[in-house]
Amino acid sequence: MNNIAPILILTLLAITFIQSGYDKLFHWHDNLSWLKEHFAKTQLKNFVHLALLHIMILELISGIICIVGCIELLVNNGRTFGLYGAIFSCITLLMLLFGQRLAKDYDGARTIVIYFIPAVMAVYWLN
Repeated sequence: MNNIAPILILTLLAITFIQSGYDKLFHWHDNLSWLKEHFAKTQLKNFVHLALLHIMILELISGIICIVGCIELLVNNGRTFGLYGAIFSCITLLMLLFGQRLAKDYDGARTIVIYFIPAVMAVYWLN
């Protein structure tokens, strides 16, 4: 079990992003209305629908690749998909962080950084 730390982090990222993407997919209108209000005073106010779609797709891709990465690590100690999952997760989190900072939601931004730290650790360990 040499890969237990990356597997645990990839599992954390998979759960986080799949649940979040699932919520966006199946509660689209609730998320959209909340985000329109959240970004009403920003440059993103006219692009909330497109941004939500983009983030949802990235979250689902990140989560799925992280699951595949866990399986790859368990089956043959391969690190390719885990690395890609961690990188996609970092990119997704950076996009979320940008939005939170733009909206001046500093508590939300701080929460995203908490997820970003283990994601970067996974990139480092799997690289």
